[in-house]
Amino acid sequence: MNVSTAPVAAGLTGAFLGAAPDDLAGEFRTLVDALWDAGEAKAGALAAVPDLVSALAEADPGRKGHLAVLLGLLAETEYPDPDGPLTRAVRGHLGTYLELLGTPGGGTPLTLALLYLLAHFPGDRDRILAAASARELEPEDLSRLDRALATLDLDAPDLGRVWPSPSAWTLNEDERAFDQGWIKELTPEQLTANWENDTRTVLGCTGARAYWAVCNGDPRNLPAAPVPERREVTAPVADATLFAPHLDALRCPSCKGPLASHDGTARCGTCRARYPVAGGILDLTATAAEGDGDAAADFLEKLSRVPSMGLFYEAVARPAFLRVSGSDWGGEVTPADEDRYIAEHVRPVDGPVLDLGAGAGRWTAVIADTVGAERLIALDSALPMLNVLRGRLPEVPSVLASAAELPFHDAALGAVVCWNALQAFYADAGAAIAEVGRVLRPGGTFTLMTFRRSDDPVYRYFQSAHRFPQHQGGLQLFDLDDLKRWLADAGLTVREESGPGTFVFLTAVREH
Repeated sequence: MNVSTAPVAAGLTGAFLGAAPDDLAGEFRTLVDALWDAGEAKAGALAAVPDLVSALAEADPGRKGHLAVLLGLLAETEYPDPDGPLTRAVRGHLGTYLELLGTPGGGTPLTLALLYLLAHFPGDRDRILAAASARELEPEDLSRLDRALATLDLDAPDLGRVWPSPSAWTLNEDERAFDQGWIKELTPEQLTANWENDTRTVLGCTGARAYWAVCNGDPRNLPAAPVPERREVTAPVADATLFAPHLDALRCPSCKGPLASHDGTARCGTCRARYPVAGGILDLTATAAEGDGDAAADFLEKLSRVPSMGLFYEAVARPAFLRVSGSDWGGEVTPADEDRYIAEHVRPVDGPVLDLGAGAGRWTAVIADTVGAERLIALDSALPMLNVLRGRLPEVPSVLASAAELPFHDAALGAVVCWNALQAFYADAGAAIAEVGRVLRPGGTFTLMTFRRSDDPVYRYFQSAHRFPQHQGGLQLFDLDDLKRWLADAGLTVREESGPGTFVFLTAVREH
């Protein structure tokens, strides 16, 4: 920062400290905008650190948390370098942060903000963890801090299993073996990249929880939802006849020809491609060779080896994901609210109903109650999820396929539901909506729940920090204008739009 800009930052810090309660958010936004932008530090950030720390020490409790979050954001701009000049400047006041952490009466929002700030200093791991352990912290908060301060051991890498917190995971032997299997195949460069993505996910969740708290008050903790002790999941036995009522709607992904049941597989009547079926799951991602009579058996064997991620997803990961993506740390949206929306807005015309991105089937069951299980098809690109879904709903056939090119004929479906899944399609979201418009019959509804980008740039940054296992670039949420444009281009008319926080509940209809 040059001489002319240093007083500007000091003046903005002073304006924030002196702001009336109604003006506090606006003054903090002005201060953030002067020093930070979407994960990048601005020119005056380094010289502003002493003023920010002085303000942190003298501010009233309701403002200290904001400043701690801002200091954490500035340190994070240099990640993964723990020794950059800005990080060193922020870290140089570690004693102040630890003193504040140990001071009684600071309140939960300030404590969470300090944990986010302290999570950026792995060189002081032991000192920080000792101070944090002296506080009565939630296990999830302490385990995220512990993981953020850890360093990668290339000889014994511990990857994945950090969302929503390391403390949420209790692995059985099969799950540990599964982890070791994929980890040992990674190069040192890939190990480092995965470790850094895990760390960014931890920092993003820690920061989102802290920032929401300093802006809104104490977050509401999720009720305990342990993963079942019995993790083995096996899809119930079912052959291709389960798909018989829906074969007229399905088409070959290779040539778009019609499919028919044949010797335990689904066979294309045009190009003769054969797709394996096992456990009530039709795999349209790979074809079986002509004359391969063991296609279904091979697929069934594959099913028996999939991990039980679907169980953990339903019990722990999904509720936490809604909090970060939906800005819902206060628990404003409940599962009952989601159930009610589906029941009130899914209105199919004749034809099968598709649960697109069905996951492990929690909301597939709600759709089945709404439209009848005999009309329903579940589709997902993750085999472990469908395996859990089939165990939960043996009467619902499932399809392993891509959302970007749906394996259904034009105007073949009576309704489509895409619940908490569109954001997982990333760059294919527009293509997926276009496909929904193609496969829907006139009058059929498209009902979805997803998330929009926060209007607040700080919270938006924390949203984007989340890394899906299959997508390493961070979570990409939507602008409402983009969603509405894609729907209009697909021939769909929005009939209802709602959602608190950054939730998007939406129902559209194909008019013609």
